[in-house]
Amino acid sequence: MIEYIERHTQNRLLNALAISPVVFLNGPRQSGKSTLVQHITREDFPAEYVTLDSATQMAAAAAAPELWLKERKGSLIIDEIQLVPEVFRALKTVVDELRRTHLQTQDENARRRFLLTGSANIMALPKLSDPLVGRMRVLTLYPLSGAEAVQSKGAYVDRLFARDFLPDKGGRALSGIVRMATFPEISGVSGCERSGWFEGYLTTILQRDVRSLAEIEKLGALPNLLRILGARAGGLVNDAGIARDAGLNHMTARNYKTLLQMLFLTFELAPWHRNIGKRLVKAPKGYVIDTLLLCHLLQYDLDDLEKNRPELFGHVVENFVAAELVKLTANSDHRPVLRHFRTGDNKEVDFVLEKPNGQLAGVEVKIGDRVKASDFNGLECLQALAKDDFVCGAVLYRGRDVVPFGKNLWAVPIANLWL
Repeated sequence: MIEYIERHTQNRLLNALAISPVVFLNGPRQSGKSTLVQHITREDFPAEYVTLDSATQMAAAAAAPELWLKERKGSLIIDEIQLVPEVFRALKTVVDELRRTHLQTQDENARRRFLLTGSANIMALPKLSDPLVGRMRVLTLYPLSGAEAVQSKGAYVDRLFARDFLPDKGGRALSGIVRMATFPEISGVSGCERSGWFEGYLTTILQRDVRSLAEIEKLGALPNLLRILGARAGGLVNDAGIARDAGLNHMTARNYKTLLQMLFLTFELAPWHRNIGKRLVKAPKGYVIDTLLLCHLLQYDLDDLEKNRPELFGHVVENFVAAELVKLTANSDHRPVLRHFRTGDNKEVDFVLEKPNGQLAGVEVKIGDRVKASDFNGLECLQALAKDDFVCGAVLYRGRDVVPFGKNLWAVPIANLWL
């Protein structure tokens, strides 16, 4: 039996259930959503569990969604809800009725009622999400972060804004953490096991999940498009170049790319900019949600890259940091938006985290164990533009010491992501 791994999203999920009648937990297939929701039913959220992966339940829910919902009197967990989109509109009716019924008594049953999970980002589909605006909280569960894999608190984002960094006292190698920070079922397993698992994983998503979301004329083009996006991970998104390489017209390539994002296979980071005169690059940067999936797509061997192909290893590490920051920001109380920064003359910062109050921190990634002053050029440019809103700039590197490099600038061990 696989040991349960405590997820950082759990407390945020329970808090959302306490105040909202409907909570939707989405995220990539096999990221651990079903395991998490079944875990909290044992003590914190007693509820009936139904999965729409069941052909019978799917048929019943699709045939009479409102009646199907009303038959359940207590709290209900509906797994893989995107398979029956008709349930979303029925939920609006049922929730509104519950609110009217329990308005006078303030009965808890008007809250904590429906916990939904799904392997697609339905917020990108207004026809599904609009009926539940104001009635639903949305959380995302990603594959394991490095901090979850080693069972630490994962407080890097909070420490970043607090300018509170930890030296690396030695322990886990970066490549080892990359192998652990992945889907729970394959965390830390051998390369052969991972390869077989990813083959089945991609087949399930690209053959089945895609069909439940959209009518695709060229289904066979999706695996190739995904590999193309993987090869471009960490680079600026060029839709025309992607379409050309994939052999698709521009609009089809963009639609298919959006579909891959909806299925949590890839993601993009928008550029950071403000209303300032300096010319900035406005294109997003693209990444793959899981770094071992990236390696599978491109047939990379981590040990070989680390020893013999440092330039490719650098791209893999940047993708790893991007994915880790997505996971960590999703569970940070600061709730910063993750972006990137690049000027027209190629000064850049890999990642910019901006809080709702405008404060921001920059993160640059280097794969070496030494840092030099020129590694801070992009951060210094960002600092000059953001002025007092610039809280901190960190160059993540593979050394062990925290070293100041100027006002609010530090070289920081990359292990801070999981310490």
